[in-house]
Amino acid sequence: MADKLDWDNIGFQYRDTNGYMRYTWTPENGWDKGTFETDPYLKVHMCATGLNYGQQCFEGLKAFKDKEGRVRIFRPQANAARMKRSGPIAHMPEVPEEIFLDGCRRTCEKNIDFVPPAETDGAFYLRPLLFGSGPMIGMAAAPEFTFVVFGMPVGNYYKGGLKPATACVMETIDRAAPKGTGSAKLGGNYAPTFGPMLKKMAEGYTLTMHLDSKNRTHVDEFSTSNFVALTPPDENGVRTFVTPNSESILRSVTRLSLEDICTKFGWKVEERPVAFSEIVEGKFNEVAACGTAVVLTPVKSITRGDQVIKIGDQEKIGEGLQKLYNYYRGIQKGEIKDEFGWMWPAEGLA
Repeated sequence: MADKLDWDNIGFQYRDTNGYMRYTWTPENGWDKGTFETDPYLKVHMCATGLNYGQQCFEGLKAFKDKEGRVRIFRPQANAARMKRSGPIAHMPEVPEEIFLDGCRRTCEKNIDFVPPAETDGAFYLRPLLFGSGPMIGMAAAPEFTFVVFGMPVGNYYKGGLKPATACVMETIDRAAPKGTGSAKLGGNYAPTFGPMLKKMAEGYTLTMHLDSKNRTHVDEFSTSNFVALTPPDENGVRTFVTPNSESILRSVTRLSLEDICTKFGWKVEERPVAFSEIVEGKFNEVAACGTAVVLTPVKSITRGDQVIKIGDQEKIGEGLQKLYNYYRGIQKGEIKDEFGWMWPAEGLA
């Protein structure tokens, strides 16, 4: 199947591959050693808590092929750590890092031909998923849990790539509440935004933004990813990378990585409350959504009600974001030395 793919036009969509890794947990035995499965349909009890009560969480990360044909995964340890935080929030057993990494490694190894060639802009998108698979009709945890790692070759999430996008503030729905579950990667945080997002996309917007649920005065994040912004460079050429530190948002691995790159550049990094008024007042000359699927999507305008706030260059990505993107992707492609030790395993898979 892989040899028939048009690597330059694969898009961002699900595709069947050779298979995936599956692990099972029970109170008596803990996690098993895992098996490689080829049937994309899981046989799950109709009373499974993952189906009935949304007892599940997931992750998203990418693997890349270098020019020598070896495959490495970008920061899987960081995603493993985040799943270990998300799982207990939904009263699920932790997935040990060694099992998480084993699942990612074996899924990549078995699907090595589905990892896009280095000369393309594609990647092998990995989706680790943990859910209650055992039956439980009462309000309690499942007697069995399943952890799977599947993957697929993908291209750009947005067809426009790094072309500046339009965003709209969501006024009719909040993504997460204070002291809620917004900091965990639970499916239930995402599904309620599908309808409103699609409605706004039909109106011509690429992104939807959420403000804090309590006061609606500060930026939380976009529906799909974190909010990041850059200030203009000062007299020494130093920029400041600004991003919200709200307890209601997910700590994006992409955003944390960009912060490390900013520090390497000698730029300042501020994780702090970001008032929406700062955007209105023009304190940032570059704004973007950042996440695994895209890395950075520059935002050229944000609409709130009748107010349209234009940001930076309306035709192309700003210089600061472009510099961050190039360095980030250079590490993933193997074109820039990985001084951070992000690409795993170091020796690559083949």
